[in-house]
Parts: sequence; C-alpha cells; structure tokens
Amino acid sequence: MFYDVFLHATRKRLSRLFVSGAAVVSLTAGAATCLATTQSAQADDYPDHAIEFIVPWSPGGGSDALMRIISNAAQQYLGQPMPVINMPGVSGTIGLKELAKKSPDGYTLGQIHEGLMASHATGLTSLNWDDFQPVASLASSPQYLVVSADSEWTTFEEFAEYARAHPGEIRVGSTLGGIPHVHAAMIEDAIDAKFRYVGFEGTGARIRSLVGGHIDASIGDISSSLEFVKNGDLRFLAVGSKERLEQTPDVPTFKELGYDNLNLSINRGIVAPRGIDPARVETLARGFEAMSKDPGFIERVNKAGAEVEFMGPQAYADYLADVDATVKRLSSRLAR
Repeated sequence: MFYDVFLHATRKRLSRLFVSGAAVVSLTAGAATCLATTQSAQADDYPDHAIEFIVPWSPGGGSDALMRIISNAAQQYLGQPMPVINMPGVSGTIGLKELAKKSPDGYTLGQIHEGLMASHATGLTSLNWDDFQPVASLASSPQYLVVSADSEWTTFEEFAEYARAHPGEIRVGSTLGGIPHVHAAMIEDAIDAKFRYVGFEGTGARIRSLVGGHIDASIGDISSSLEFVKNGDLRFLAVGSKERLEQTPDVPTFKELGYDNLNLSINRGIVAPRGIDPARVETLARGFEAMSKDPGFIERVNKAGAEVEFMGPQAYADYLADVDATVKRLSSRLAR
C-alpha cells in the first residue's frame, strides 16, 4: 500500500514538472518569435523619420540645384523627407568630414562627385570615396568651357590660340584641388597651354565672378550658367558631352572639335557613413532607383542641365574606383 501511494505521488510530481517545462519551452519560443517579429518590423519601418542630406557645396551651384530636386522627390519614394543641409568649404570636404563622423544609422546621407577623388589625390583631404558607403548615383552633368560674352573669343579655337600665345595670362576660375580644376587642366594639356588659376568654393561663386569680370573663363554647367548665357552675359565655347545637348544645340562638343579625350562630366551620387546596415542601403537604393524612372523627376533633372543615370551601390562603387584611378593619373598636372 505504501508503495502504491509513493508511486502515485511521484507520478503527479513528474507530471507537474513536465507541464511546467513545456510551458517554459513554449514561453521561450514565443519570446524568440516575438523578438524576431519586432526586429523585422523595425527593419521594415526604416526610415521612420527624416533623413538629413549633407550637400558640401554652397547654394546656387550645380550640385545644390540637382540635390534639391532629389531632396524634393525623396519623400514620395523613401516615405520620409530628406532636407538639404549645405556645408560648403575646402572644395567640398568640410561637409564630408562632418558626414564621416555621423552614426551609420541611415539617417544622415551626403553627396559626392568626382571632385572628392581629385581633392584626395592632390592631398587636400585624407578622405576618399571608400571612406563612405556608396548608395546610388542619379545625375550626370556635362561641363562647359564658359567665357564672358564681352571677350574676344567666340569659338573654342580662338580661345585655344590665344591661350597658347599668352601663357599664364588667362584667369580661369576653379575649385582648386577639385574636379573643375582637373577638367581645366585637361583642357590646358589638350591645347598645350598654361592658365592662371583663381580659386572659388563651388560653381555658383565662380560663375558670378565671371559675370562680374573678375576672371576670364571657367568650367560651368547648365544649371549655373545657362540663364547668364541667355541674358547675354556669358558664352559657351564647348561642352564635354558625347553629343550636343538639346538645351544648347549650337554649342559644339570638344570631341567634334577634334579633342576626343575631353569628356568632361560630373556624376553626382549619394553616400552614407561607412558601417551602415546593408539592408538599409538596399532600401535606399530601391527608393532612388524607382525615383530615377519617374518621368516627372527625369524632366526636372533635364531642365537643370543634367541626365538621369542611375547606378546602384555596387555599380557606383565600381565607377568610383575607376574614376579614382584616372584622377590619380591626372593629378600630377595640378601640382605647380
């Protein structure tokens, strides 16, 4: 009888332990499922507030104009606003230094172009493209050689002949150590001439100085210069695109003038601080790719004098690596 009572009690305790253990396992599994669901929801919710967009150039230039078009379209495709924050200085490197310090949480992005590689190659900054995570490239802007409408040069060949005959006399406005400096040096080398460079922060400042008669020539683009050309203040001598552009059908390309290697263009892209979650990079890239196919967005970019050319994270990284190698080969011409 004692044995039967003992066995019955033991069985009850084992039964309670089994039920309790099962409950613990069930609660643990439920907690894990809940955590995974919460993490997934958090990932899916990105972005859940505004994304700061650092443009390291002054208002009024080509980069600022195009990045504001992107900024204005961002909320439709990212679900959150992306306000522009201008941080100009030292050939676009001040704002990028600030970007590099930011948390890689996806809530601060920045704009770069080929000028960063030029600034790095000439020792202006230790930062280079691979100090950031490429996200997407959206806009490509062909560059023009621009002179005052009051100048004696009505064609590029007249400009080239004068430059060769008067070494160091033509004052060319440039962002020293930046891609406009590289582009001007490419022209200088192609025509076997020597310019006198005057430094400015950003395209807008250079073009205003040209209009004011403080310099003789500059590298410019549609967004910064076309209205001055239409008003009779400035003149385009040649453009660095593959073909003549619809906005300036009377302006010849350097290529058709016999300078096949003068392909002058600026591709403006978006980067994030290094270390950002790859899933967030893909979220951003998908939004920007959808934006790049929007006819209204394309029209606005075209009116600003640029073409929409989308590159995703890997394609953009490959492009930047190629440009970096090219700029390093050219940068020795700037050291004088």
